[in-house]
Amino acid sequence: MDFSELKTAIGAGLLSFPVTPFDAEQRLDLDNYRAHVAWLAQYPAAALFAAGGTGEFFSLTQSEVVETVKAAKDVAGNTPIIAGCGYGTAMAVELAQACQKAGADGLLLLPQYLVGAEQAGLVDRVRQVCQAVDIGVIVYNRDNSILSAESIARLAEECPNLIGFKDGHGNVELVTRVCTLLGDRLSYIGGMPTAEVFAKAYKAAGVTTYSSAIFNFLPQQALSFYDALCADDNDSMNRMLKEFFYPYLAIRDRGRGYAVSIVKAGMKVIGRDTGPVRSPLTDLTGEELKMLAGVMASAFGKDVVKHPF
Repeated sequence: MDFSELKTAIGAGLLSFPVTPFDAEQRLDLDNYRAHVAWLAQYPAAALFAAGGTGEFFSLTQSEVVETVKAAKDVAGNTPIIAGCGYGTAMAVELAQACQKAGADGLLLLPQYLVGAEQAGLVDRVRQVCQAVDIGVIVYNRDNSILSAESIARLAEECPNLIGFKDGHGNVELVTRVCTLLGDRLSYIGGMPTAEVFAKAYKAAGVTTYSSAIFNFLPQQALSFYDALCADDNDSMNRMLKEFFYPYLAIRDRGRGYAVSIVKAGMKVIGRDTGPVRSPLTDLTGEELKMLAGVMASAFGKDVVKHPF
């Protein structure tokens, strides 16, 4: 798939990022990962992010990132696989090239490690990554890497394979400015944690899709919400927000890092355990796991809960 085809694909459907399974000793569990990606690939996601944020990119070694890309490509069929990429410029370039060699259809460029930087430095980092590969690159605006609309426009002019802008910062004014300035040059992706609760506002700003964490453990429900968004079915969206997403957020917000941990907890609830999160993240407590199961059962029926409580 060339990068122009990938740009069209990601703008036309729901995206998600599979969790990365670990065993009880926190070792990478590739057999479980393949099974999880194969299960998700049965559903019509526009693309899947291997080793993305919810895939604990920040806790994986560079070789493990490449291994997850290869494993995902083994079982994903026609579903495009976009690899997580990040760290400092030199490491990001090296990892980008390794992911392309492993078969990635595109890259999601996460923020650099630790430091803040001026726009010139952020632009140079994105440019170097784009120029190092022949596959599509999506830049992820969040945390310590916030590119201005003017910087995005400059990069879009200089880098033909820059195909997407993903926002996890939450500044709707900036998102609107990027979408207005760049038009159809890029595909625009909502990337806030539990993106469904921001979806209506982002759609109004010009963002056509988002990456869904709950797709990991409730793929049909995630797709139903996305379909309601596309149809401007506010009644259905509001019902799901009130019955599931807001109670879900109340559990997620009980602990730092729970935006990732709660997704793995959801996997356990449905009987598809993908193991613990890696430190420095921590798993939900037993009480919180039961709370999540209760929220899921109340919103979607007791049949979704497969783990014995």
